[in-house]
Amino acid sequence: MYIAVVGMTMVVLPLISWGANLLFFRGGAPGITLLEVWFVFWAFGVRLLLAGIRQVLQPAFTAQHIFEISDEKSHVVVQELGFANISLGVVGVLSLFMRDWILPASILGCIFYGLAGINHIFKKKNRTEWIAMVSDLYASLALLSIFVAVILTK
Repeated sequence: MYIAVVGMTMVVLPLISWGANLLFFRGGAPGITLLEVWFVFWAFGVRLLLAGIRQVLQPAFTAQHIFEISDEKSHVVVQELGFANISLGVVGVLSLFMRDWILPASILGCIFYGLAGINHIFKKKNRTEWIAMVSDLYASLALLSIFVAVILTK
């Protein structure tokens, strides 16, 4: 389930939304700007919102399967991470409706995912943490690339 959510929110849904937007709403924003809109919405907004909700409601998953911590005392810290992820995710989701939030959300996502991905690099990893590391670094680089492309096209 975890890998499906990551794959859908990081690749499949942003590309489907971008393609549909290009196909059905011609003459709008440039293609790269639309890609940023949908990537920020799905990969930053929806993914972190879903992760945050799961971390708040089921902290054991993140503690045990990503960080390999079995102590239930860690659940409080995981839930705090969940609150942060929910907050960031809401910014990403609302950026679809508040277009001025897209570039700041891109920066937030780039920094958050970049630091999280780098943090995963230096740890012994299980399969789930490998997925988290690769997807975090991918998201950070994608958000940075899109941000730079949008700045260069202005």
